Amino acid sequence: METKKIKKNIIQAGRIAVDELIKVAKEPIIDFGPDISADRLKNAAATKKLAIFDAFEILAKINEEENIIEGKVEKETKKPKEFKGFAEGRSK
Repeated sequence: METKKIKKNIIQAGRIAVDELIKVAKEPIIDFGPDISADRLKNAAATKKLAIFDAFEILAKINEEENIIEGKVEKETKKPKEFKGFAEGRSK
């Protein structure tokens, strides 16, 4: 299978995943009852937050990959990190 076709399939799967994460984020945190604990409420809120941030992260990566596929942006090559001593790093 061609790389572009694979990437397009992954992008489609990513969009479906984002839709599912949106569903999770829209649901009520939990049913409030007489025995609700602070830990349970905190965990439920953290789950919602994670779903929202994951959706944004997936969308950002989808946009980046679509731009690369369409040729709008070249994929950046990262420079290898150079390790320097304290004095070398501070000198100009």
